[in-house]
Amino acid sequence: MHHYGVREVEKLLRLSRSTIRALIEAGFVSPARGRGRAWLFSFQDLIVLRTAQALASANVPRRRITRSVKELRRHLPASMPLSGLRICAEADRVVVREGASRWQVDTGQYLLGFEGDAATGTLSVVEQPPQLPRHADALEWFDRAAELEDRDQAAALQAYQRAIVEDPRLVEAHINFGRLLHERGDLAGAEAAYRTGLSSCGSDPELLFNLGVLLHDMGREHEAMEAYEQALQADPRSADCHYNLALLCESLDRPKEAIRHMAQYRRLTSRK
Repeated sequence: MHHYGVREVEKLLRLSRSTIRALIEAGFVSPARGRGRAWLFSFQDLIVLRTAQALASANVPRRRITRSVKELRRHLPASMPLSGLRICAEADRVVVREGASRWQVDTGQYLLGFEGDAATGTLSVVEQPPQLPRHADALEWFDRAAELEDRDQAAALQAYQRAIVEDPRLVEAHINFGRLLHERGDLAGAEAAYRTGLSSCGSDPELLFNLGVLLHDMGREHEAMEAYEQALQADPRSADCHYNLALLCESLDRPKEAIRHMAQYRRLTSRK
């Protein structure tokens, strides 16, 4: 995989070093470290950096930025495809086009775009005027639910359900809905919520991780292990998943696997 140094990022994305540093400190990207502790950015990091900066400049709430860049990273290829890549927004959806293929990424009510040329390795930015959103209701219900959690959990659950009805592919709504049910002791309801989310949104690593935690709490250790392993297939860099698997393997008298997962956990956390 090709990596980009800070100077290349500054040139390609037209971002200052201070802006790059601020976006890293905000947690939007976690670049690798090279010789002399120099930052090394992946192709995905470049897209996420520019997306986060553009949304922040448009005064988009940080919670929505975090949700948007998480979804965007989940869909991006590891490197610039030979067919080229274009990321733009149509109404309230970011649309990724790779050759003849296209898919949508949840963003909110703003428009921005990027164009990548595999032949030259360039990444350009396209800004567009906003249009009226088509699916803003789901985001509004999600934000309302998040605000209600501390003072009225029953109302928050209803709001998360409404967000899911408005947009069944809003993965964060499924995650929070299941988590809140788990916290309230409704384990069967939480399991149904997570499995519905997986059916609607695909193998999201956070959904799978939360399902693993839930199944472990329900005493279904082998099913929990399967959920954790599926989460790692979706996101091999999940340190928490390796840690939980290490503890689970130890309790199931599988010492070799426990040692392997704990070693992976330590390797991943030592980079932070």
